[in-house]
Amino acid sequence: MSCLMVERCGQISFEGPDQNAIRVRMLAPASLGTTSNSSGPGTSPDVWVPFREDQNRSSDLSVAWKKSMPVLNRLWPGGGDRSLGANGGAGSGSESVRSASGSGSGSGAVPAWVWPLGAPVPCGGIPLELPALLKRIRTVWRARLALLGSRRTEVALEREDACSCFAGDGRLRGHTVILSERRGSYPLIDLRLLNNTAQQGETGSRRKLKRLLSFQRYCHASRLLSSLSTHTHTSLHLLDEDYHAQAGHMLSKVGTWNFDIFLFDRLTNGNSLVTLMCHLFNVYGLIQHFQLDMVKLHRFLGMIQEDYHTQNPYHNAVHAADVTQAMYCYLRESKLAELLTPLDVFLALMAAAAHDVDHPGVNQPFLIKTKHHLASLYQNTSVLESHHWRSTVGMLRESGLLSHLPPEETQDIEHQLGSLILATDISRQNEFLSRFRAHLDQQDLNLEDTHHRHFILQIALKCADICNPCRVWELSRQWSERVCEEFYRQGDLERKFDLEISPLCNQQSDSVPAIQIGFISYIVEPLFEEWMRFTDGSELTESMMGHLRKNKAHWRQLRQEPQPGSPLQEEVEGAEESGTP
Repeated sequence: MSCLMVERCGQISFEGPDQNAIRVRMLAPASLGTTSNSSGPGTSPDVWVPFREDQNRSSDLSVAWKKSMPVLNRLWPGGGDRSLGANGGAGSGSESVRSASGSGSGSGAVPAWVWPLGAPVPCGGIPLELPALLKRIRTVWRARLALLGSRRTEVALEREDACSCFAGDGRLRGHTVILSERRGSYPLIDLRLLNNTAQQGETGSRRKLKRLLSFQRYCHASRLLSSLSTHTHTSLHLLDEDYHAQAGHMLSKVGTWNFDIFLFDRLTNGNSLVTLMCHLFNVYGLIQHFQLDMVKLHRFLGMIQEDYHTQNPYHNAVHAADVTQAMYCYLRESKLAELLTPLDVFLALMAAAAHDVDHPGVNQPFLIKTKHHLASLYQNTSVLESHHWRSTVGMLRESGLLSHLPPEETQDIEHQLGSLILATDISRQNEFLSRFRAHLDQQDLNLEDTHHRHFILQIALKCADICNPCRVWELSRQWSERVCEEFYRQGDLERKFDLEISPLCNQQSDSVPAIQIGFISYIVEPLFEEWMRFTDGSELTESMMGHLRKNKAHWRQLRQEPQPGSPLQEEVEGAEESGTP
């Protein structure tokens, strides 16, 4: 950055006696093309500017500067007056501070001083507004640095984009590279808009920048980012206040059962899981209770969200956010809310958010028959659930979120998280259902007991994981179509490699209504009927069971209707064309 050096020279006679003068030296990098003298490289020649009392000093000084300072002429291409004051006033040279640049050039030169920013430079009664002058120089110089920095940033981004076109953000899983895509149904963000600012010189990775934006949105730091993008005329829609207001309004109703997680994901720019978890942690005061570091918490939640595969139609971060919201509703049940400890709430929310992390989009039988390394690692038992748990523990340790807690407490939290996540294994459905029914029949559940509360949390997580048929029809149908699409993709993959097609994965024979009717009848209804007994028919449970019955009736109606492209549909169309009944 340039620096204006001013020397108070005292009584020096130019054309008349008792006249004052100032000596000005402009320090600028050699890249500006300035010539240097004995003062050293990178400095412009010393310029002596006289001031006469019998002439217009302001105009005289301006003309002298334009003629004598080629560097300033380059920085100020418009010329003209340079904020030279016309009011009287004098300062004292003894009040100045010695410059770190040392003394001036030439033998016998008077030592250089930097004039205080708060006072004008006295020169024959004419004050030179040095602060305004310095401010202008800094502004112009920063603009030049911003231009150079933006060019370097564009080159770096072009190189990064060129590499990502081939490699992407790929993860090696066995012999297959799965490219990571951006999460959610929101538009892509042009990262160049965020890098073309003077203050932001670091390119960083796209993933880190997404986490940073998510954290800054939640902390309402849009003013900071807006100030950094003052030179960018393109609007950054991810920081619009309207989206803040709508997302905040939705969070105020996060405890209602008709919460639209798809809309919330769009309003949060695909960061529904991070935003929801931060909000719920604040609602329950878990950050203060466990003395959590907000930076570490955000890092952990960002890692969890990033490890959900966007290409999965169903098992993605939006599903995790939906399960977390459902778990929050269950934790508010009157029979359960009063007896839960902060540790119970912490475990329940963490398990809900991470219960399907790094899900590959295929089920356990597929991993077993393809001899996947995860199936060998976990010996064909709760393969996916074990992987979700171990991945969560690894991210907990990597983020250092619980590093301030005693090792025994940390180990207990990790173990209980595993117990909750492993309970979501659908192959253990009958095991948990029979145990739950037995407790309700014997009426021996004591929620003041730690083990009994943990068992209820396991049941609550299982309910939250399969609660889609209990949502309103508009949301339930979207989830049903997504999970069936994921099944069909697995079936297509099995067909491609000449493997036996898994049940419910054959799109030609397994329709969406048929799959949903069987899922509701054999999995969802038995579990929620027992949950209704446990909650003594609460308002929330009554609402869920009402939606469940209506949705089942909808699917039965759709099953009876001819599907487009089905043999029955073709038979009906043929009968209509021939005129036969």
